[in-house]
Amino acid sequence: MNSFEELSIKKSLLNAISDLDFKKPTPIQIEAYPKILSGKNIVGIAQTGTGKTLAYTLPILQELNYSKSYKPRVLIIVPTRELVVQVVEQIELFTKYMTVRIAGVFGGVNIKTQQTLLSEGTDIIIGTPGRLYDLILNRSLQTQDIKKLVIDEVDIMLDLGFRFQLNNIFELLSSKRQNIMFSATMTDDVHALIEENFVDPQTITISVSGKPLDNITQSCYPVSNFYTKVNLLNYLLKDKATFQKAVVFINSKKNADRLFEELESSFWNELGIIHSNKSQNNRLATIERFNDGHTRILIATDVIARGLDLDDISHVINFDTPKFPENYIHRIGRTGRAEKSGNSILLYTKEEEKYRIAIEVLMDRKIKTIPFPDKVNISSKLTIDEQPRIIENNHHKKTKQPTGASFHDKKEKNKKQYNLSGGQKIKLKKAKKYKKPITRGSKRTK
Repeated sequence: MNSFEELSIKKSLLNAISDLDFKKPTPIQIEAYPKILSGKNIVGIAQTGTGKTLAYTLPILQELNYSKSYKPRVLIIVPTRELVVQVVEQIELFTKYMTVRIAGVFGGVNIKTQQTLLSEGTDIIIGTPGRLYDLILNRSLQTQDIKKLVIDEVDIMLDLGFRFQLNNIFELLSSKRQNIMFSATMTDDVHALIEENFVDPQTITISVSGKPLDNITQSCYPVSNFYTKVNLLNYLLKDKATFQKAVVFINSKKNADRLFEELESSFWNELGIIHSNKSQNNRLATIERFNDGHTRILIATDVIARGLDLDDISHVINFDTPKFPENYIHRIGRTGRAEKSGNSILLYTKEEEKYRIAIEVLMDRKIKTIPFPDKVNISSKLTIDEQPRIIENNHHKKTKQPTGASFHDKKEKNKKQYNLSGGQKIKLKKAKKYKKPITRGSKRTK
């Protein structure tokens, strides 16, 4: 299929897509469009960067007609606040020439503002599971008219522990609805969720989680430790002509802050950082500056590895090697999008080599190893996590006294009576002396 016209979509949608300069539908969009229009339950398995948002939005908007009702008819659930904002913005672009009311809700902000927004009426609501559940419980969100439920990045939602909220939301929705679910991986948890809540779903599989995008060039460097990685990264990123726009993925918030401090002196005016400890406004502003080209380098934890639409990334750099190989696939999916070429670089230590091997096994492909540059200094400085642990001997540990000829058992009268109170000891002595029962209820037998 060479154009969106072949999908026979209405002119208002076609004009909006034309304004966005989308030339032709992606494979997931071509596969999903007729199946979602059929009204059946759909499960789509596709990697990040394949156009999933438009894949489920296009057929929904094709059927969505003007309504005066204040109750929403489409519910879209996504795992993070950033994804809510992004999906709202994208659907607003798709509905440029349509009269469609769109609302986005998420936690971390005043719920009363969102209650007011919903009271004004909406056709499509996009939100995170926790906030959606709260709004349904306080009756601000009326679910009777919801006929289409979309769950995007469901595997991430389950990883974040939203199964309880999802199941409760399912129970509060009308049973006469179409379920549309998209995920990058088909895990056991995802499969169980489908089995419990979907009736006879049709599955669309575009690319499995272990298959890397063919237009991404992958390479790796063996590196000794954290601060040597910093030195190598500093060396690479100084080549602005090559590293035009780079996302540096790192495993923890603590190390993300540490890396930012190390790189700040060299790249202070072109460096950004994002992780879950940053405020909502800070996170949104950081993404906006990166997309607008005001920052060239973005340090990030996996909070943005999936779903977010980051534009024209030339390089994805894995500062840490992911422990789960699927996460590597999701990370590198940030580059090489929309059929453009991209680059991925993996830095791994000796301890992380097993994770690199697991990634290669999953992909069934070797990552090209590049020799460590001679110009880069190998640091002897170690982080606390990298320093060897010293186990101190307990010199005060009691040792068992030896026994033998020089040692003998205590006399009976000198032995301690354990677990007896003072009164119990007196009773015990009297019982032995006068040969009487210890307690009233006891009886001696001759």
